Amino acid sequence: MTTETTDAGESVLVLRKGPVLTLTLNRPRRKNAMDADAWSRLQDALRNARMDEGVRAVVLTGAGDDFCAGADLSGAQVERHPLNRMRWYGDIAMALHDMPKPVIAKVSGVAVGAGWNLALGCDLVVASTTARFSQIFARRGLSLDFGGSWLLPRIVGLQQAKRLALLADFIDAEEALRLGLVTWVKKPEEIDEFTDDLAERLAEGPPIALAQSKLMLNEATTGSLREALESEARVQVVNYATDAPAAKRAFVDKTEPDFPGKWLL
Repeated sequence: MTTETTDAGESVLVLRKGPVLTLTLNRPRRKNAMDADAWSRLQDALRNARMDEGVRAVVLTGAGDDFCAGADLSGAQVERHPLNRMRWYGDIAMALHDMPKPVIAKVSGVAVGAGWNLALGCDLVVASTTARFSQIFARRGLSLDFGGSWLLPRIVGLQQAKRLALLADFIDAEEALRLGLVTWVKKPEEIDEFTDDLAERLAEGPPIALAQSKLMLNEATTGSLREALESEARVQVVNYATDAPAAKRAFVDKTEPDFPGKWLL
């Protein structure tokens, strides 16, 4: 098992334990609010994780007691036109959305603004009972960003999305769970072990098949049934030449399958 980590002074920590990569937003004194350096490091980490075939699951979390307080509006901004700067943030949101590995958000404390949408952009969200969420943009005279206008209505429906966006209220972990905005709620003393076990389960799965299922589910929000069926046909052909034979052998032999994710032809 390999372990790689970045310097503890950096704004995003990268820790690799075997096939599981953990990205920790590391500005706890600012509730992990993201400045330009942190956004840039997160973008690099996501790009590297995408290309590393040894990474099979990603955990995104925050240092200290909080997940992420959104963009750090008090910090120095990237010296570019504001429209291009927002498009750069959008590129980071797309890098997360397009990640072909399962991504888990582990959320404690505040997750607000772009910080909450960062969590919503992950595939699964494990929230501590301490977690508090807000689409805080309206309180700052801003509109939704980092994908919130696309993510929210698809998760909670249009009226609840408008309620969260227009009022910018805080909601707790239990309400987030009822609305489908988090996948599990765990006590603070339970969340680390639960997330570690979850990441290991995902890392043990068939990586190509999981990547294709994730892509198809994301595309299904805007596509037709016919398009979904055609995608399912194409990706199963890829699976037949990757990990499906190992799963079949394990089923016949009554053993647990091993999924190397390698092309067999």
